[in-house]
Amino acid sequence: MLAICLPAIAQEQKEFRINKNLTIYNDVMRQLDLNYVDTLNYDQMVKTSIDAMLGKLDPYTVYLPEDKTEDLQFMTTGAYGGIGAVISQRNGKSYITDPYEGMPAQRNDVRAGDIILEIDGKSTKGKTLNEVSNMLRGKPHDKIRLKLERYGEKKPIIREFERETIQINPVGYAGIVANGTGYVQLNEFTDKAATEFKAAVNRMVKSDSISALVIDLRDNGGGIIDEAIKIVGYFVPKGTEVVSTKGKITSTERVYKTTTEPIYPDMKLAVLTNRASASASEIVAGAMQDLDRAVLIGERTFGKGLVQNIRPISYDGHLKITTAKYYIPSGRCIQAIDYSHRNEDGSVGRVPDSLTHVFHTKNGRIVRDGGGISPDIDIKPQEGINITYYIYIQNMHFDFATKYVAEHPTIAPPDKFSISQEDYKAFEDFLEEKDFHYTTETEKFYEQLLELASYEGLDSIAKPEFEALKQKLTPDISQALVTYKDDITDLLNMEIIKRYYFQKGEVQYSLRHDKELQKAREILNDDTQLNELLGKKQ
Repeated sequence: MLAICLPAIAQEQKEFRINKNLTIYNDVMRQLDLNYVDTLNYDQMVKTSIDAMLGKLDPYTVYLPEDKTEDLQFMTTGAYGGIGAVISQRNGKSYITDPYEGMPAQRNDVRAGDIILEIDGKSTKGKTLNEVSNMLRGKPHDKIRLKLERYGEKKPIIREFERETIQINPVGYAGIVANGTGYVQLNEFTDKAATEFKAAVNRMVKSDSISALVIDLRDNGGGIIDEAIKIVGYFVPKGTEVVSTKGKITSTERVYKTTTEPIYPDMKLAVLTNRASASASEIVAGAMQDLDRAVLIGERTFGKGLVQNIRPISYDGHLKITTAKYYIPSGRCIQAIDYSHRNEDGSVGRVPDSLTHVFHTKNGRIVRDGGGISPDIDIKPQEGINITYYIYIQNMHFDFATKYVAEHPTIAPPDKFSISQEDYKAFEDFLEEKDFHYTTETEKFYEQLLELASYEGLDSIAKPEFEALKQKLTPDISQALVTYKDDITDLLNMEIIKRYYFQKGEVQYSLRHDKELQKAREILNDDTQLNELLGKKQ
């Protein structure tokens, strides 16, 4: 009898604690309303308190009030009403950074580098980036009037056109990268990801008879799980388990299997990943690895193995809530961080390698859990920063590209273009004209060291050594422009190409020197190496 009563008692205690704390919260709000000296913004206070509460759980459980419904739509469909351009802010000005090819802004000659002065007659001065973004968005077919400042033009430019439903294609680029080998860059798993992916592959199969494919999931933060299942289903037998979910309640437990016959059962595959490949990306990459269907190349993935569901709440709000964890075919969980057990300071850490467990792929290869998906071939990115980083964060490359475009009506295609020696010299002159300088991170630490030495009375004793060190740490910009010319040239080429050939051109250029892609091409062209990596018997 006692055992039967215990669950009921525990449930009563839980309900009492919930009601007790809700009563306390309600009383605090009432007392503030009656007695606080200033006027209160109740909506903002409640939103802040909810955000702080959810922030103690994990980064993916979030509250979306009624006015964020459009954000919810964008998460799932990639669609919104607007002009189709990315904007940024610096020095109090709002810039067009990236007009999307074929979208209203680009079609109506709104260019990267344009400064937004007014939107529908309202000044953008003093507005935050979020406020300007909201001003650009609106219902499809509503007219918008932009007043723009453009480099080389003496008077402001006016552009009037209609807003449209902006649907971002989840396939950023698709093309042939070697004889018989195709490439697809998949940027997100929105509701049309699988359809667009299949269409891109079909085009290459029909036009070039590809027998091998590189799927690029780098920087893909995930999205809808069903789209991931469909994509895996194009390559593996019908009824193959791709992922399962397990949570606190039975309703969150589910096994996802492929539901159709494969379209490309014999396609040779390589998947590119990096540390920003997360969630649905990890499901695709992890399932392909566990099923020995593809070779993974690049970096270990992010390690987001948590499932979110959208729940409606009062007054047309929504709660995106973590309800379960993902488990891929070998049985391993890809979650890298344990949010349920935090350090004393509230921080969380990755699951240590010593606590990971061994699992096996379909062909018996050893894989591990607890830290994202480790690639079969690990290619580390270039570490460290140099002058190129400071050029980038100060937007020198962006402003130079704006000047360059005004002086060059056309350029060569992305697979052939590069700035000339004269162009590079013009950039050096541009930096001098803009009085470009920077303080390295090492210099910042030097200043801290000097302060500490002064506090301890050591600055005078070691004065000559400190002065000599400072001279060595001060950047020699002229020399750095020579030493890191290749890196800087790449940065400039990328930004300039994007102005003429937009996002696809940027990807085409980046693939010219892509180490991960080069390795993928090598492996897909060598059946012996491919089979060995996948654990297939010769």
